[in-house]
Amino acid sequence: MHRTDTGATLVEDAPPTAPPTLSADTTTDAPAADSWRTFGARLRHWRRRAGLTQAQLATEIGYDHTAVSRLEHGTRRPTPRVADQLDQLLGAAGDLSATCHRAEQGEQAGPPVPAGLTRPPLPGITADLPPLPLPLLVSRPPARLPDYGMLCPLHGAVGCAVPSAPDLAALHLAFCTADPLTAPPLDADTAHALAGLLAAHLRAGEAHGHPDTATAVERTLRAVLARLPGTPAGRRRPLVRLAAEYAHAAGVLRMQQGRNATAMTCFDRALSWSELADDPATQVAALSDMGNLARLDGDPGSALGYAREISRVAPGRHWAAAMSQVSQARAHALTGDVRQTVRHVGRARLHLDHIGVRDESDAPWLSIASMQLRVEAGAAAALRDVAAAVDDPRLALRAVSAARTALRLLGPHQLPSSRLLFTVRIADCLVCAHDPDSAISLLGPALESATPGLPALVAHELRGLRDRLATQPGRRPELAETTRRLTELAR
Repeated sequence: MHRTDTGATLVEDAPPTAPPTLSADTTTDAPAADSWRTFGARLRHWRRRAGLTQAQLATEIGYDHTAVSRLEHGTRRPTPRVADQLDQLLGAAGDLSATCHRAEQGEQAGPPVPAGLTRPPLPGITADLPPLPLPLLVSRPPARLPDYGMLCPLHGAVGCAVPSAPDLAALHLAFCTADPLTAPPLDADTAHALAGLLAAHLRAGEAHGHPDTATAVERTLRAVLARLPGTPAGRRRPLVRLAAEYAHAAGVLRMQQGRNATAMTCFDRALSWSELADDPATQVAALSDMGNLARLDGDPGSALGYAREISRVAPGRHWAAAMSQVSQARAHALTGDVRQTVRHVGRARLHLDHIGVRDESDAPWLSIASMQLRVEAGAAAALRDVAAAVDDPRLALRAVSAARTALRLLGPHQLPSSRLLFTVRIADCLVCAHDPDSAISLLGPALESATPGLPALVAHELRGLRDRLATQPGRRPELAETTRRLTELAR
């Protein structure tokens, strides 16, 4: 897990001694600025690998931590002497020194992309795949972007047309089969095709659980990564952003299949690439899902660390702060800490009142209703977990209210599995409130229409409710039948 940097930004103090000189803040053209952002990303990588916070590293070189923050964001340049000092201190084996030298020389091709950034999350996944062209697994791509949370990697949320299905297939095939070292930079039509295809694959994977969807996503990710070394530094960002989105999507699809270790690897790569692309929405999404996996593993400490990191990667964004707070509530709930759970739920709800235009520009899926849905769904789970831990029916009834709010906020186009998830969560909260009869009555219609093969998170919720029902006193037929049906669906 990445460490959380310390403190808020402070005015930089004059160093007590005469350290190596840092040059002024950068005011360069886009390719040069991109080169220094690349240096900053490499510095962040090596600092975290060394286990140091920004403040600790700054102390080592005699500076305030804000200087290190500016270096990592590419808004301040190091001198070669500082770069050499950082390289030696962090054990970067010449990487930081060489990256600084290339940035100073202004090489248009930019520094070589480190091997760690071009390594896909799932080695060997394409070994048994048929040769291209692969089936796209979708017949109806979206007409425009944004769609299903996917932005255009070149133009953001302005609204870009996605090529028709035949053209999309041809563009995808050309992209995946081209020689990555001689291929031209990413053009608009191909960018729109790759983003639209990913949105369609995500929708198909979540709706139908097609086993090959994650493999298809990973296959395209490999082609994206192969293009990075030969792309000029000033034109890499769209590719890196696509890499982050594809890696996160692969993680989501693997998590739905119950392959949690593989999903965590995908999310970790997505986090690295989204940091390099300065994409806070994907960073927050990756950290949120990493927290989900930590909770599934019964690791509240790691879940809390991921939740706190959300605020660091998107400072000043109320939507991210709300997600951070509700994730912290869920982590504390696992330990039975009532005070902290309730406190963080309250803070998450307060941030909803302050979401504005800036927040909406960060994430295409963001709206007041969608954020309230996420907060209330998380609040219901947190309050339920802590109510179960301390056996407090009053907390469970608060969880019921939150879960019912989340269910009401579901849109008409939401997947049936999402509606089932919240219905099961309400029933689970009712059981924790010592009202199993109401829970069984609520579950009846929902379980009749459900089919096996549900996403892993829904199956996890079903198993939790089943285990709680199994502890209820009495041997009533309806209780036994509900428990049996939950077991059948949760396989």
